[in-house]
Amino acid sequence: MTTTTKKSSTGASGDGPAPMQRTLLTGSLPRYFAPALLAGVAIVTGGLLFALGTFSIPLFAVFTVVTYTVLVTLASARIESGRKAKDRLVTAVVYTCFGLAMVPLISLLWTVARMGVVRLDGYFLTVSMNGVTPTMDAGGVYHAIVGTIAITGFAALVSIPIGLMTAIYLVEYGRGRLKNAITFFVDVMTGIPSIVAGLFVVALWMVFFGPGTTNGAAGAVALSVLMIPVVVRSCEEMIRLVPNELREASYALGVPKWLTVVKVVLPTAIAGITTGIMLAIARVIGETAPLILTAGSSAVAINWNLFDGQMMSLPVFIYSQVRMGDAINYERAWAAALTLILIVMLLFFVARLVSRFFAPKFGR
Repeated sequence: MTTTTKKSSTGASGDGPAPMQRTLLTGSLPRYFAPALLAGVAIVTGGLLFALGTFSIPLFAVFTVVTYTVLVTLASARIESGRKAKDRLVTAVVYTCFGLAMVPLISLLWTVARMGVVRLDGYFLTVSMNGVTPTMDAGGVYHAIVGTIAITGFAALVSIPIGLMTAIYLVEYGRGRLKNAITFFVDVMTGIPSIVAGLFVVALWMVFFGPGTTNGAAGAVALSVLMIPVVVRSCEEMIRLVPNELREASYALGVPKWLTVVKVVLPTAIAGITTGIMLAIARVIGETAPLILTAGSSAVAINWNLFDGQMMSLPVFIYSQVRMGDAINYERAWAAALTLILIVMLLFFVARLVSRFFAPKFGR
């Protein structure tokens, strides 16, 4: 009979302490160390600045971040290892850069919301400026909302099919010099200033309809010139991300190329394509200069007809109100800016819903 002898926990000979067992957590800082250190540094830094009478948010943030980064790096180098210390240093730098990038965005949104909510109500959103003088405490932005939706919608109706078809050609069919030429001109158009697009459409409209013709359709065409290259580039990159194995599997089943693009490639890339299109719409919905030249800047009545008369939009309305300079005009401008931001947020919410419900499901 074989007898198994257990080693004593006090050591092999039983008269000494057991050697320390090393684990994955040996020589590592606790998980709560970094947030606790950051909180402690913030409290001490804030207290010192208050005591010295020099407290300010930028100074407090700079001293807190620098002190925390130095201390967490030194502590990690002392207790953990050099590699882990470098990792914590880079992590702190990355989070700092993220915070710096978020500061202007949060400040912008907070300022617009705080200033715009003063006048933003149901009355402001449902009436126009027709019959309202600049100094009257009345009027609203309904006509500008109508113009923004009509002009941007028509621009999207023109730009999305052209941009998407161009992207499909560049990825799936394009070869040789023609593909290179299209790619080059798309890249050039991406950097065209918006005022140049407005001047181009003004010249085009003068050729076809005579000088002085301004309407919403001209503004939509100007926005299309700016929107098409953004749609092309974003959709092209999303279509390139579709694995070639999916295309080859479809071809192996005898499916023609055009049907593979429609049934396999586009559904696979629909989430990215939708996001790219929304980015393109957000790019042009706030343009002012081309719309002043093409759609006009003096419309005060509601106009749903893109081809008849001037049409106001939210960016042009903001510009015209700020130019007048009175307090009531500034209130209208801030409220219109908040309305424009809410419309863009609503568009991105719709885009997320489209991506969620129409993207292919890969789960089993």
